[in-house]
Amino acid sequence: MTDGTNPPSSPQPEPAPGSGYGFPPGPPAQNGYGYPAGGGGHGYGYPQFDQQPNPYQQEADGGQWPPAAQAQPAQPGFTRLAGPDVPGASQQPDWEAMAERSDAERRKKKTKLWMLGGTVTVLALLAGGGTFLLLGGKGGADRTDAKPSTQASPEAEESKSPQVYTATVAGDDTLLRDSYGQTGIRLGPDLKIGPVGKRFQVIGKGSSNSWGQSAEPVVDVTKSFTITARAYSSATKGSRIVMSQGDGESYSFELGVNEVNDKQAWIFRVQTGDKGAEATTRTVTAEGLTVLKTPTLLMATYDAEKKAIALYVDGKKAGETPVPSIWQAPGPLQLGRSRHHDIWTGPWQGGLHNIKVYDSAFTQEQAAGYKEGKLSPAPKPAHAWLLT
Repeated sequence: MTDGTNPPSSPQPEPAPGSGYGFPPGPPAQNGYGYPAGGGGHGYGYPQFDQQPNPYQQEADGGQWPPAAQAQPAQPGFTRLAGPDVPGASQQPDWEAMAERSDAERRKKKTKLWMLGGTVTVLALLAGGGTFLLLGGKGGADRTDAKPSTQASPEAEESKSPQVYTATVAGDDTLLRDSYGQTGIRLGPDLKIGPVGKRFQVIGKGSSNSWGQSAEPVVDVTKSFTITARAYSSATKGSRIVMSQGDGESYSFELGVNEVNDKQAWIFRVQTGDKGAEATTRTVTAEGLTVLKTPTLLMATYDAEKKAIALYVDGKKAGETPVPSIWQAPGPLQLGRSRHHDIWTGPWQGGLHNIKVYDSAFTQEQAAGYKEGKLSPAPKPAHAWLLT
């Protein structure tokens, strides 16, 4: 019989009928329980020298055991020895259960260590990523999409089903929503919002009221920039401006349609002087392309380091020309018109959408990638309206 400290070296045999408890068959001891009684008296396992009767000894005449005391439940992790349920019987540890609990504890510790290591790794990566973003700056193509301060970006909106992209500011159907910045564009009476696929465009009638205007300038023409829009012109003749900036005597830049050699052509034009004179005008032209009723992706850039402007049509470079600098005309961004000698010109006729402004000059490779939707990493617009 064990005292519960160490496991038995081998299992004990089941008692055979008519035999002692856990010993080879044979006649029971005359007066003791499992061991010979000593001193001629009654013994319980070891020699006893008092003459007190053993309450667990069977009567000499073959009487039965006295009623057993109420058995006590085993403690968790222990099991009773096989045999008579007698008071004071020792409890044997359940080694298998204890081993399972020990394994479970080890697994928990390993899991905690793994989770702690994973958390440290993630924090390190986040810290490294934050450092990269801080060091990245705005040189060349931006690395991340900005989160607009008042409105979610269209990408974020689409990921939060069932929210739907909206072209205008909530509660004002005449103010185009800036998806990346905070500058809305107020629509004139004849520049209306209409559908284009599952999204929106603005449609101009070619009248003097076919315009849109921001509350403030959105392009810093003293630094590199890119402007882009998808255009559909339904005008058969005349000057038709997609966008420009300035509302004083002249514009800083204008992008749109003009007649060149008696044919319509896409143009990007800038002013280097404050009077809008022809001598201070620089223009890049895309001739020989179909303009009328042809969906077209337009992109114009100014590289402040190279001191050059460029025009891209459907991702292809139409031309480039050097400029000393661009005159910073007073006034906001314009849709559907341009300022010439204190007069509004070039009312837009047709549709416009996917209008964006970037704080960097796209390269030829970036312009081609933008057209195919394969520009990676995608640069961040400073402003955007009517996205698709």
